[in-house]
Amino acid sequence: MSLTRRHFIAVSAALPWAISAQASASIPVGLELYSVRDGLAKDPEATVRAVAQMGYQVVEFYAPYFDWTESRTRQMRTLLDDLGIRCLSTHNAESYLSAKNLLRTRDLNLILGSKYVVQASTDPKTTLDQWKVVADNLNAAADQLERSGLKVGYHNHQPEFTPIEGKRPIEILAKNTKSSVMLQLDVGTCLEVGSDPVAWIRANPGRIRSIHCKDWSPDPAKGYKVLFGEGIADWKGIFNAAESVGGVEYYLVDQEGSRFSELETAKRCWETLRGMRGGQ
Repeated sequence: MSLTRRHFIAVSAALPWAISAQASASIPVGLELYSVRDGLAKDPEATVRAVAQMGYQVVEFYAPYFDWTESRTRQMRTLLDDLGIRCLSTHNAESYLSAKNLLRTRDLNLILGSKYVVQASTDPKTTLDQWKVVADNLNAAADQLERSGLKVGYHNHQPEFTPIEGKRPIEILAKNTKSSVMLQLDVGTCLEVGSDPVAWIRANPGRIRSIHCKDWSPDPAKGYKVLFGEGIADWKGIFNAAESVGGVEYYLVDQEGSRFSELETAKRCWETLRGMRGGQ
């Protein structure tokens, strides 16, 4: 069947959108397991199984995993493999990346199959020089972990986007860390302090390799209790920036809590995000 010039132009115009949709569909969606923390504390295996059955492709374990024995960690890895779900990163207390604990952190993450060891936060800081020390420590941990095939990341909360001495600490971290250090973006906390997540992504090409898809509402009665898609985040703009310049490798739903149970909250957020991204 031959194409008319008009049909050819129409097909050509649609092609970039098709390619974009295909690329978007290939980016896995996961759950930061703090979202189901009560269930995880009671029965980790059953909770991970329930998350996988919802359709999530990735999980991110947080601080309590550090207390697991090697045997228990291996059992969890076996379950992940059986379910066809991956742990691409863990959230870690600052002390887990210290010289004292780094080898244990490395070993547990290698067992889980992680790619990124993410520092979840830092102690309060009052000067930019203190934030430069955080950057130095991230670089030092990265130098050690990269020998084993792991990479380091840093996750922001409100303080990182709150200016000190006229500059946002997150800018100090971005400028003073190796390009291999992932800047994991928490959208909700970025929004709460008045920063623009889309602008931040575009200002740091290739560094935003995972995103915590946490929404936020300025309504004090709602705040972080809104489900994904119910707040003020410009998810279409965020996804576009993340996939065109940010270098995003996976998304993570992150929920502080909601009007529903933990698992129902996770399920509803997954369904909304999946629908927003073309049902993938």
